[in-house]
Amino acid sequence: MASAKKNSALDAISKTIIELLQDDGRRSYSDIGRVVGLSEAAVRQRVQRLTETGVMQIVAVTDPMQLGFHRQAMIGIRVAGDARHVAEAIAEIDAVDYVVITVGSFDVIVEVVCEDDDHLLALVNDVIRPIDGVLSTETFIYAKLQKQLYNWGTR
Repeated sequence: MASAKKNSALDAISKTIIELLQDDGRRSYSDIGRVVGLSEAAVRQRVQRLTETGVMQIVAVTDPMQLGFHRQAMIGIRVAGDARHVAEAIAEIDAVDYVVITVGSFDVIVEVVCEDDDHLLALVNDVIRPIDGVLSTETFIYAKLQKQLYNWGTR
């Protein structure tokens, strides 16, 4: 519920700025200002505040295939003990780009981006499974990435 309070603290202008940047992260502050009715400097200040407080970050989204990463997968992990400790250890692994603690069949779910199947196998067998607290893993290899969006807005 704490995140809902943070989100509701954003005014309509800040939400619109976020949505515009989700649509095009290179959009100029002056262009955003015209849409929301603020000066370029005021937009710059709001964006800086939103990034400094961790509400948003502006990043380049890449296509892993074009960068030589030909294997993506989700890995479900069952844990003995505190799942937070396992999640923290896994979050330190370079090939891992997404970590969530869940309360379902798996205690932790991670997304990995690997160069190939050998890299994935080494990651699971040599890096993830030996982590203290990991009981078992189940790997879901991506056959095709059908949809991936980053512009879901501020709802």
